[in-house]
Amino acid sequence: MEFKPLVTLLAIVNPMAIVPFFIHYTEGFSREQRRRTILISAFSCFVVIAISALAGLHILDFFGISLASFQVGGGMLLLTSSLNMLNAQPAEAKTTSHELEDGAEKAARGASIAVVPLTIPLLTGPATMSTVVIYAEKAKTFWQMTSLVGYGVVVALATALCFALAAPIARVLGKTGINVMTRLMGLILAALAVEVMSDGLVKLFPGLGH
Repeated sequence: MEFKPLVTLLAIVNPMAIVPFFIHYTEGFSREQRRRTILISAFSCFVVIAISALAGLHILDFFGISLASFQVGGGMLLLTSSLNMLNAQPAEAKTTSHELEDGAEKAARGASIAVVPLTIPLLTGPATMSTVVIYAEKAKTFWQMTSLVGYGVVVALATALCFALAAPIARVLGKTGINVMTRLMGLILAALAVEVMSDGLVKLFPGLGH
């Protein structure tokens, strides 16, 4: 298989663009929590791509879910997060004091953030899943499918590298810079959410496009 799928995936996932979100979501995390979040997020990114390649079409067909429905659902999740970010607040639900005091709860919270929303839908949302499924349909041989799954490893490594360099970025920006970037990314995320949902709605209801 050509390298076009890899280039396409890197362009869509674009982990560098998600660095501000990573800084925002992991604010206040310890070094160990941040490292765990990076590992889980990168691995989850690979898992999503691998599952989409190997069983994406079968899973959607089994549950009777269309890619358009995926877009609408993912867009709603993005929009909810963006509204909080526009106020420079954490996009995820606030934790209680008991959760902050308990190490196990903090570790679980880090794992949760790594999967949702960092991996899904920010890194590997409907666009990534649908792209992988499309290329999976074009993979005619075992080696072509293996290459597609292997590209998921490359994307995961790129994600881990970008997130690992987020700490120096945070030191340069400072608290004020991060808040400004959070609001800016929240605005961009809101626009992206509307676009994702509208595209899905048009596919579900073609009459809306006229």
